[in-house]
Amino acid sequence: MQEGRVISSILVLGIGNILLRDEGVGVRVIEAMQGMTLPENVELADGGTSGAGLIDAIADRPRLIVVDAIQAEAEPGTVFRLSGEDLVPQDGAAISLHQLGLVDTLMMAKVLDCYPREVVVFGVQPGDVCPGLDLSAEVARAVPKVIEAIVSELRRSP
Repeated sequence: MQEGRVISSILVLGIGNILLRDEGVGVRVIEAMQGMTLPENVELADGGTSGAGLIDAIADRPRLIVVDAIQAEAEPGTVFRLSGEDLVPQDGAAISLHQLGLVDTLMMAKVLDCYPREVVVFGVQPGDVCPGLDLSAEVARAVPKVIEAIVSELRRSP
């Protein structure tokens, strides 16, 4: 967002509320990746339930990879890969449980001319969003699949 600012690192951003079980899957994926050896140009961030507060974090990135719970009427633990454009479906139905915050943040980044060059979203269908700290068994089994998908994405040339 600053004039002439160049950011060369890829941001992997986990979004979610860990107090609502599967709703926190994005944050739990980031926690699981903390001990991994990743390329030097990769940053991991826990975005919690932030929205517009993430503008500085995502601004001008060559690639933004977001992990979030999505409501897709699928089996719990199903993993989806979406682009930034996929977040606003034509029929107006909500996809991400944080769609409004994330979409608003991405739209604000466009207006401010600091939209990431590429946005990829890995969404996981939640099974249980009741109060609690642990992921459901189905969503917990999806975490390694999401990590594998992220690592594959990081290997892919932009």
